[in-house]
Amino acid sequence: MSILVVLDGQYCPPAEPTVSVFDRGFLYGDSVFETLRTYGGKPFELEEHLRRLERSAELVFIPMPLSRAELAEELLAAIAAAGNQESYVRLMVTRGQGPLGLDPGLADRPRRVIIVQPLLPPPAEDYERGIAAISYRTERVADATSAQGAKIGNYLISVLAMRQARMVGASEALIVDGHGRLLEGASSNVFVVERGTLLTPPLEAGILPGITRAHLLQLADELAIPVELRAPQLSTAADADELFISSSIRELLPVVKLDGKQLGTGSPGPIYRRLLAAFRLRTRGSAAS
Repeated sequence: MSILVVLDGQYCPPAEPTVSVFDRGFLYGDSVFETLRTYGGKPFELEEHLRRLERSAELVFIPMPLSRAELAEELLAAIAAAGNQESYVRLMVTRGQGPLGLDPGLADRPRRVIIVQPLLPPPAEDYERGIAAISYRTERVADATSAQGAKIGNYLISVLAMRQARMVGASEALIVDGHGRLLEGASSNVFVVERGTLLTPPLEAGILPGITRAHLLQLADELAIPVELRAPQLSTAADADELFISSSIRELLPVVKLDGKQLGTGSPGPIYRRLLAAFRLRTRGSAAS
């Protein structure tokens, strides 16, 4: 297993690639990115991830350095060169480097970075027993801006939220806005089950349009699970029958404790289990095709 870095198309050992201290991704978090994983060595929903990267770049006015087809070719080659059984992949595009100053026009040209490393999913017991989470009240960096919904490199709020979670032994922080609405996790989408109905915030709430989230909504429809696109109040989530999160790397994880309080029965619920089984059948099937 190996870690591989590709900087503007050049392969580098992990300790060797250098990015200027004047790169705006370093200075200002002026970048967009995608995180994806492989199944059977193949990246899952690569086209969708690249579309979302393009959309994020468009929202923050970063020109894409390569076409979608060229980026796909470069990323697939990097995965193959790394030679891992399964890989965790991060693809980042920064605005580039230039003199100090906030004016985007100071940047010279966009820079792209691909990082491929062995996939290390959560332990199996997290899927079977569930995890603890905390609520974290804040306003997100991109809220009420043109970048709302973009996957941007400025993750300071999520970093601080996860620090707070780790201090109390929790595995995720759930973002709550000024109206008390549960929006998403620090690095995940969130779902609540209330009296048999699956609740998840709509995209209009400014959440990241999660690719795993989209699959779960399709699967819920196929399984005849009622869905309501609504951002639940934190108090609603705290009294819910089930709560779980989704992300590309972790798939689905059940939250059985929130802010130190047991949720539901204290064990992963039936709707989570049905959706996890269906999602894994879909992803493993895509790897075999």
